[in-house]
Amino acid sequence: MFVAERYAAFLASTAAVPATAHRMAVLAVLDLIAAALAGHSSSGAKASRVAAQSIWGPGDVPVWFSGTRLPAGGAAFANAAAASMLDVDDGHRAAAGHPGAAIVPAVVAAAHGQGISTDRLLTAIVLGYEIAIRIAASRDLSRVDTLVSGRWVGQGVAAAIAWMRQLTEPQTAQAIAIAGTSAPGLAPVAYSRVMGNHLKEGIAWATATGMAAVDLAAAGFTAPIDLLDNPALFEHQTLMAGFGQAWEIERIYFKPYSCCRWAHAAIEAALALQAEHSIDACSIDRIRIETFSRTLQLNNEPRPQTLESAQYSVPFCVALALLEGGDSLLPMTEGALSKTDAMALAERISVETAADLDAMFPSRVPARVELSAQNRTYVSTVMTPRGEPSNPMSQAELKAKFRTLAGPVLGDARASELLAAIETLGSGDSSVLLRQIGTPAEWAPNRRAVVNSAFA
Repeated sequence: MFVAERYAAFLASTAAVPATAHRMAVLAVLDLIAAALAGHSSSGAKASRVAAQSIWGPGDVPVWFSGTRLPAGGAAFANAAAASMLDVDDGHRAAAGHPGAAIVPAVVAAAHGQGISTDRLLTAIVLGYEIAIRIAASRDLSRVDTLVSGRWVGQGVAAAIAWMRQLTEPQTAQAIAIAGTSAPGLAPVAYSRVMGNHLKEGIAWATATGMAAVDLAAAGFTAPIDLLDNPALFEHQTLMAGFGQAWEIERIYFKPYSCCRWAHAAIEAALALQAEHSIDACSIDRIRIETFSRTLQLNNEPRPQTLESAQYSVPFCVALALLEGGDSLLPMTEGALSKTDAMALAERISVETAADLDAMFPSRVPARVELSAQNRTYVSTVMTPRGEPSNPMSQAELKAKFRTLAGPVLGDARASELLAAIETLGSGDSSVLLRQIGTPAEWAPNRRAVVNSAFA
């Protein structure tokens, strides 16, 4: 059997997953909806909603908090775009990417109006993460030209939706093959320095492609079924070993800052030095950041012109955090682009490769910060930034993050209602949540939820 066929057989034989995986799926939904609310009013999310109406036409599946309804593929596309726009969505260390921004919107869209139980919805999310992450983690990341998630998340989408719709094993295998073969290539991302754009990691289009793959497979369409059987590209052991013994969704990470994960260790190290030594950011002469080599492939512009380019600038994110606190990165807003003091400090920050830290990637994303101020130099190293499975954010912290991101969009009262609706997923009720996300947001531009000090 080919790998895609063995995946199909595994999916067909799986009726339930452990309670621990279900609980993590609820947290994934919580965090992903928070990310979508954070990105809701961004220019990229707005453009995606407008374009999706032209591309897909009217339907009955809600584009979250907008009042717009589209066919499932269009709604999932728009919701995935919003969720990935501010770079505050979940990720997985071995996959080196972001599964949740595709899997959760796709499963929720496919579940709309289908009478699918909450248990089945959560199980589909777990299975989608499982397949997508295994495929991504099986690659030799040192040989991959770009780590963007759009190349593999669609296969997890196809697996989850095919399982929900109870396609036959041959159809499910073909859905995975179609999604993988039709995934956006994203080749320019590997060499472009213009990171300040709305494409991000191609997650939104890969989500729609994965959903379309299921319809194509159900209709009899076929693709190269052996796409995962090339040992030069995919390591077979990672693809296939240990099914059902551990679940990849239990190893995802959550982000306390809305910027590239590769910047988080440096931000934490710099903030730790500032707090420990009572350093006034204005007194900093220079900062040298040592980290792994992939970080140097980011644009790292000290004076970013767009919010997206700011997310991929380690010097700017570190400078902004030192001047305005970690709260300024949850979320980072377009107002940051006018912070000339942050830009000036960012110009005094260098980013270099350290051999010892480079050897740890992708299992770790560490950074060492050497900060010089008033003729003294301080050094701090962070091996595991906050939110990793080995340094997790608590449920209380994730709820605080949710309120921080949801409050300005929905108002605090409705944010609390939505949080309660998400929590009811754990007791088997999804109806309140599905109704809530289909209701337009009450825009409250002058209100901001209280930020929990855990993110400072």
